[in-house]
Amino acid sequence: MSEKEFNAIFSQRLRYFLELHDMTQVELAKRLGVGTTSVSNWINGTKTPRMDKVDAICAIFGIRRKDLMEEPEDSDQERYYIDDETAKVAQEIFENPDLKILFDAARDVDPDDLRKAAQMLRVWKGEV
Repeated sequence: MSEKEFNAIFSQRLRYFLELHDMTQVELAKRLGVGTTSVSNWINGTKTPRMDKVDAICAIFGIRRKDLMEEPEDSDQERYYIDDETAKVAQEIFENPDLKILFDAARDVDPDDLRKAAQMLRVWKGEV
């Protein structure tokens, strides 16, 4: 695969995950500690980030490197969570170190059920 082809795939996948997580380029840049020009270059396919930044992006979105660097084989298998709202709730939980235990939940769980489980765990931990 040529660098141009790779950049195009990375660009498309990064846009997909930004949209999925309702995140702007500016927000991603802040979370990564890079300039907005860098993220813009990645989105436009003119450059790709270093591997440490790729790994940081993966951590932010809760995905694997291949999710950013390869075209999905089957759109139904592309994401762990089937429901978009569930994916967003799961990302919020993933980013909270005290709630990561909930990732043992099934991927087809209802987003409201996932919220309830997170709330119950917060109550059990005395956070509420």
